[in-house]
Amino acid sequence: MTRMTPLLERNEQFAATYTPAALGLPTAQVIIVTCLDHRVDPAIILGLQLADAPVIRNTGGRVTPAVIDDLAYLAFLAEQLAGGPGARDTLFEVAVMHHTQCGTGFLADPGFRHQAAEATGLPEAALEASAVADPHLTVKADVERLLSSPRLSPKVSVSGHVYDRTRHHRS
Repeated sequence: MTRMTPLLERNEQFAATYTPAALGLPTAQVIIVTCLDHRVDPAIILGLQLADAPVIRNTGGRVTPAVIDDLAYLAFLAEQLAGGPGARDTLFEVAVMHHTQCGTGFLADPGFRHQAAEATGLPEAALEASAVADPHLTVKADVERLLSSPRLSPKVSVSGHVYDRTRHHRS
């Protein structure tokens, strides 16, 4: 028995009544980029159901080159599913959502960041780029990063949001 055992048992219950959906556009027409923090689950805080919206989660919810790669592919795929180029003016919205009390805020401290780099083998610059000390500033920077990316389709809109963990809503 592992820690996964009760989760796999829950999956058995889910699988017994689930009907798979065909590949198609997400029903909410939104892709969420957010933090992997287990205290901020987008399905719960935004009331998402299966097939509503893809969610890209990483440390701090930051827009990295890998996130841009994923979004470029998803825009291509969405366009193909929508009927090809020219079929739609807007494919989907990318909602970048950072949150207060993010554990990556510790990475803003050079001493902590240096220790983290030594312990993990990750470059200090990469750790610094993941830091979310002020989510209002970082979400704005990430929205700008997306809007200025030549790889992001002009048919993709972008919005930025901050989830306030102390109030349990976005600001």
